[in-house]
Amino acid sequence: MRAVRKWLSMPENEPATPAIPNARAVTRRRTPISLVWVIPILAAIVGAWVAVTRVLSEGPKITIVLDSAEGLEAGKTVISYKGVAIGTITRIRLSDDHLRVLAVAQMEPRTEDFLVDDSTFWVVRPRISGANVTGLGTLISGAYIGAEIGHSTIHKTDFVALETPPVVTGGTTGRVFILKTSDLGSLDTGTPLFYRRLQVGEVASYELDPDGNTLTVRIFVRAPYDKYVTPKTHFWQASGIDLSLGASGLSVQTQSLLSILIGGVAFETPAGQPMLAEAAPNTVFTLFDTHAAALAPPSVGPQSYQLVFNESVRGLEVGAPVEFRGIPIGEVTGIRAQVKLKNFEFSVPVTIQLDPQRLGVKVFNLKSGVDVEMLRRRLIDSLVAHGVRAQLRTGNLLTGAALVAFDFFPGSPPVTIDWSQYPPRLPTIPGQLEETEANVVEIINKINRLPLKQIADNLNKSLADLDLTLQSTRATMLSAHGTLDRANGLIGSNSTQVQQLDSTLQEVSRAARSIRVLTDYLDRHPEALIRGKPGAPK
Repeated sequence: MRAVRKWLSMPENEPATPAIPNARAVTRRRTPISLVWVIPILAAIVGAWVAVTRVLSEGPKITIVLDSAEGLEAGKTVISYKGVAIGTITRIRLSDDHLRVLAVAQMEPRTEDFLVDDSTFWVVRPRISGANVTGLGTLISGAYIGAEIGHSTIHKTDFVALETPPVVTGGTTGRVFILKTSDLGSLDTGTPLFYRRLQVGEVASYELDPDGNTLTVRIFVRAPYDKYVTPKTHFWQASGIDLSLGASGLSVQTQSLLSILIGGVAFETPAGQPMLAEAAPNTVFTLFDTHAAALAPPSVGPQSYQLVFNESVRGLEVGAPVEFRGIPIGEVTGIRAQVKLKNFEFSVPVTIQLDPQRLGVKVFNLKSGVDVEMLRRRLIDSLVAHGVRAQLRTGNLLTGAALVAFDFFPGSPPVTIDWSQYPPRLPTIPGQLEETEANVVEIINKINRLPLKQIADNLNKSLADLDLTLQSTRATMLSAHGTLDRANGLIGSNSTQVQQLDSTLQEVSRAARSIRVLTDYLDRHPEALIRGKPGAPK
C-alpha cells in the first residue's frame, strides 16, 4: 500500500516504473491466550494455593476473657497443654466496657477438638495456694496460658479464663466429692486431704451457696484411695492441734505438721460398719468441725425442750453439751433473753435437744397402737418427780465454757411439766456458782447476827486487865534485875570474896599435889609405911 501511494505522488515526467502486482490482505493467525498472560496467571494460581494452604494450616482463632493481662505479650505468650504449645496470643485489647481484657489467640492446626464447651483456660503465674506452689518456672520464661481439654461435644471459640488454676487436671485419676459446711475455717484451694494421716487428695474449690448460710467445698481423692470413701464416711476439719484434758491425762492429736501450718480435711469410716459400696462421684457429705463431732452417733428422734435460768449463762454457747450424770444426751440449740413486763424480771430461756436413744430409752416388742411419745413423757415425768433438775455447770476451768447438766437433787420442790406448750419446759436449779454465792451470803448474815459490840467491850476489858498484868510483871523484872546486879558485885573480879576464894583454891591445889606425890611414892615403896623412908632419922 505504501508503494502505491508513493507511485501516485511521483511527477508525470518521471519515467514509468515496471508494473507492480496488486497487494492482497493476509489474515494473521492468533493464539487463544497470549504468552504474555501466562506468567500473571501462574502467579495468581500459586498465590491462591499459598493462601489456601496458610489458612488451612493456621488453625482456628479463639477469644479468651481475662481479668488482667499482666505478664502477657502479644506474639510471644503461648497457650500450653501438658507442656506442648497449642496456640499463641496474637492480640490483646480491652473490652468495650473497659472492665475486662480480651486476648485473641491463634491456635495450632488440628486443635478444633480442644475447643469445646467445658474446656478451661487460665494464666500460669508464680502462685502459692494451700500446700501447692506452682508456676515457679514462669519466673524465667514468663507467664503463659494453661489449658485443660474438656469432654463436651459442643464447639466453642469464646472462653472466660479461670481466676485460679485448677488443682486437679484431667491426667489425675480419682473422684470428686462435695462437702457442706457452715464455716470454711482455714481451708483453701489446695488444702491437703488425709486418710489415716496419709495425704490422699486436696481441696479442689469452694464457693458460697446462694442462701449465704452454707459453703460448698469440692474435694478430690486420688485413686486408689477414693475406694475408701463410702456413703457412711465422715469428714472433719483436721486443722491445727486438738488438745483434750481428760481423766487419762493430756491428749494431743494432729494429722501432720502440714495440717498444723495450713489446715486440712480428714475422713474415716466408723468401725463396725458393714462393707459398703464405694460412694458415687459428687456425693454430698457434711464437714464436721472436730473428730469427736464427726464420729458421734447421729441423733434419732431428737426432742426439743426449754430451760429457764434466772442467773448468768456466761460461758454457755450454742452447741454446748447437755449431760445426764456425765453422759452426753443432747446439745444446746438456742439461747435468748426475756423480760417480764409485769415485774421486769429478767431470765434466760435456753432451748436444748435431747436424744432419747443416748439416754438409754429403747422400746422393745412394742404392741401396735401404743403411743411411744406418751411413754417418753411418762419417763420424763417420773425422773422429774424423783428430783431430776437441770443445772449450769463449768465444763472447762481454763476456758470458762459451761454446759447443762441433769442430775438428781433430793428434796427439790415438786414440779409438774406442762406438755401443752412447745417446747415443754423442764425444771432447773441454781448452778454451782449460785450455790457458792448463796453460801457466802449466809455466812455474811451469820457474821452480822453476832454480838460484835459486846465482844468488843469484853475484849477491851480483857486488854485492860492484861495491861495491869504486864505492869506488875515489869516491876518484878526490875526487882530481879537489881538482885542480879548485887550478885554481880559480890562475884566481881576485884571483890574480897573472890580474892579469898582464889587463895583457898591455891592451898587446895598445893595439898592435892602433896597427896599425889605421897601416893606415887607409896606405890613404889609400900614398905615405907612400916619401916619409914630410907635415910630418915628413926
